[in-house]
Amino acid sequence: MSKENNIYQHNTKIKKGKRYFFNKGAIFFNHLAAVSLLISYLAPHVSPENFYFIAFFGLAYPTLVIINFLFVIYWFIQLKKRAFYSLFIILSGWINIHHYVQFTVSTNPGKTKKLVKVMQYNVKVFDLYNWSHNLETREKMFNLVKDESPDILCMQEFFSRDSSKFDNLDSIVHFQKAKFVHVEYTSHARLHQHFGIATFSSYPIVLRGKIDFGYKSNNVCIYTDIKMGSDTMRVYNMHLQSIAFGVNDYKYMEDLQNDVENEDLERSKNILRRLKLAFIKRSRQAELISASIAACRYPVIVCGDFNDTPGSYTYHTIANHLQDAFVESGNGFGRSYVGKFPSFRIDYILHSDKFKAYNFKTIREELSDHYPVVTYLEVN
Repeated sequence: MSKENNIYQHNTKIKKGKRYFFNKGAIFFNHLAAVSLLISYLAPHVSPENFYFIAFFGLAYPTLVIINFLFVIYWFIQLKKRAFYSLFIILSGWINIHHYVQFTVSTNPGKTKKLVKVMQYNVKVFDLYNWSHNLETREKMFNLVKDESPDILCMQEFFSRDSSKFDNLDSIVHFQKAKFVHVEYTSHARLHQHFGIATFSSYPIVLRGKIDFGYKSNNVCIYTDIKMGSDTMRVYNMHLQSIAFGVNDYKYMEDLQNDVENEDLERSKNILRRLKLAFIKRSRQAELISASIAACRYPVIVCGDFNDTPGSYTYHTIANHLQDAFVESGNGFGRSYVGKFPSFRIDYILHSDKFKAYNFKTIREELSDHYPVVTYLEVN
């Protein structure tokens, strides 16, 4: 055997040895990612009040799917049967993926059918404090609503002032066709400023109600019974518990994202505490809303900023026995929150089987920290 062959075989053994130890590590992390993904499948079904830590896995679901898919590719490249391990676990939860990404063929409803155009929009108090550094933001929001001209418009973080310049309630009623209003203010400030939630309808409102969460809060859910011809429907409009990150929390997460050294353990604990508290509060709110929907004798339309993802207990509890307009007729990724962190689909339009959704769309206009979402509902 030549000297060259000896060197080649020696180098080959070294490479195989390195790959062996690398693969041993990869197997460990593959197991970790796979088990984490399996736990995330439990999040929609387990109340954070009982086991709050599972909610963190539900929040991480999209990331966990991507990590497991990368392991599938890694093992396939090496022609290893282990590739089917993560692939099987991903496919076992396939029903969850279509809540995050959709590819549907656009269809048109029957010409003789009744159509209701629904718009959901968290307006972030119409940029009252000029976060966007653009004095035209409020007017652009108004123009967007005017252009869309929905039959039912649900707004969260609504703001209006008792003055001609900032009387947003009066302005919206004036320029668009949905002129019947149900507004619930959760707080008031000096100079007659009001903050809350609002539902606008182009059909007459016959009843206004509110779900009592049992404590005073800026979070709220209202319901509005609307008469459309001989039919009555109920519209739920909600703004559920937010994570309430502070400026320092966002700064800390930005540092992590940009690989800036920051070993502030207390800051990390604070973020986890806020997440835990929000998970628990939303779960209670969702259960109260779900009970109200179950007791309602009318078909329902549910709009709102849930402040939670499709992989959450909150979403699963409220959406139980309802259809999701995005899943039914949306396209692409459903991302609706455009704030700094996190960035997920947290704004929803759900509905009873009485309706069929068409042409769901997310309007990619960054006027608020939420994108507005719109769909057409056919009344069966």
